[in-house]
Amino acid sequence: MAAGRKELLMLENFIGGKFLPCSSYIDSYDPSTGEVYCKVPNSGKEEIEAAVEAAREAFPAWSSQSPQERSVVLNRLADLLEQSLEELAQAESKDQGKTLTLARTMDIPRAAQNFRFFASSIVHHTSECTQMDHLSCMHYTVRTPVGIAGLISPWNLPLYLLTWKIAPAIAAGNTVIAKPSELTSVTAWMLCKLLDKAGVPPGVINIVFGTGPRVGEALVSHPEVPVISFTGSQPTAERITQLSAPHCKKLSLELGGKNPAIIFEDANLEECIPATVRSSFANQGEICLCTSRIFVQRRIYNEFLKRFVEATRKWKVGMPSDPSASMGALISKAHLEKVRSYVMKARAEGAQILCGEGVDQLSLPVRNQAGYFMLPTVITDVKDESCCMKEEIFGPVTCVVPFDSEEEVIKRANSVKYGLAATVWSSNVGRIHRVAKKLQAGLVWTNCWLIRELNLPFGGMKSSGIGREGAKDSYDFFTEVKTITVKH
Repeated sequence: MAAGRKELLMLENFIGGKFLPCSSYIDSYDPSTGEVYCKVPNSGKEEIEAAVEAAREAFPAWSSQSPQERSVVLNRLADLLEQSLEELAQAESKDQGKTLTLARTMDIPRAAQNFRFFASSIVHHTSECTQMDHLSCMHYTVRTPVGIAGLISPWNLPLYLLTWKIAPAIAAGNTVIAKPSELTSVTAWMLCKLLDKAGVPPGVINIVFGTGPRVGEALVSHPEVPVISFTGSQPTAERITQLSAPHCKKLSLELGGKNPAIIFEDANLEECIPATVRSSFANQGEICLCTSRIFVQRRIYNEFLKRFVEATRKWKVGMPSDPSASMGALISKAHLEKVRSYVMKARAEGAQILCGEGVDQLSLPVRNQAGYFMLPTVITDVKDESCCMKEEIFGPVTCVVPFDSEEEVIKRANSVKYGLAATVWSSNVGRIHRVAKKLQAGLVWTNCWLIRELNLPFGGMKSSGIGREGAKDSYDFFTEVKTITVKH
């Protein structure tokens, strides 16, 4: 390697408690520079077979442990993640492009919280019991782990969403084979280094790296993996459904969103505007819960737009390590080009680009000019039928349009195929309840955004997915229920 160049980070699969090299690797890029900095295993069927064997062997002992014993292990994992917070945050920021501030304050703390939350919830589940005295019978239910769980997590919140799947799966007594995104694999690999120290037995957590078509399909179609939890895009979910159908697998699919923010004329704009800037552009807009359609009641439309654009222009794009940066780099060159293409389509349709892409100048250090950066972009004069109002862009682009009546905006908000999340801004409590009930969304935030209660169900309607995640919902998904009748 040339003098002065750092050696590339080489990741390895983690199977049966051991790091194992792979016969081929793929490049992983630093989004802030556009340079290759990491090699990720390009795994396939062979590695999945090895992982299934390891998970199968580990299952009897792990599933036989009491919830209290498994809880101790999960809490240890949470402790170790918290002790490694800075190292993990630095790695997550470099690998994904998000700001170091966000990785420190949201991603890594939430990853630790995921383990701690399910460590607690697993010991509080109760089962049902009924009596039929006239037949001298008692009925009760038990829940048992399903077996080997296949977990596929996305690139936008890498460790956060990976642990959101691993924690409930192993808490319930399953063993797991996880496939992180090949674009953001580093923190998953770092997690593997903590498992033995936390007391996770070999084979309970196996992590196999690689692409969807190779390792993902091998995992999903394996007959000994009866349950699949996936977070990602709708086209990939369709493929997973096809491959799973012959085996009648249990599926949890958390997919995309085209989330509306509805801002009524009595909204508190002092709170609404900064929160809506954040809900539109946090993590570069690369969160499935981001608001990409903003409906503003006509009487306050002009005022809102003026103040919203001013606030958006202050949302600083910069080096992920810059503590003053609000936004870092997008995940990849291909994704940056895709997001930019939506702005070009909007312009071609006659929409107005008020700030951001193609309007304002993006200033970056020389070293980062090949990175995947984009300014937060606000579009107006766009029709509801436009692809920018219908399709998930998954980037720092939002459309702002006026509306007149409550009935009208509910109909327009529900007019897309997605139904993940929505936000409603109003000081009228009765209206908030009415609108929230009528919106086709699995989550509705009112006068706030992204405040989560992990006990409660998380998931979407329509093309935003199948199933829910949360304390009871995740436990139910990763277990099978059995009714037992005893005649005495």
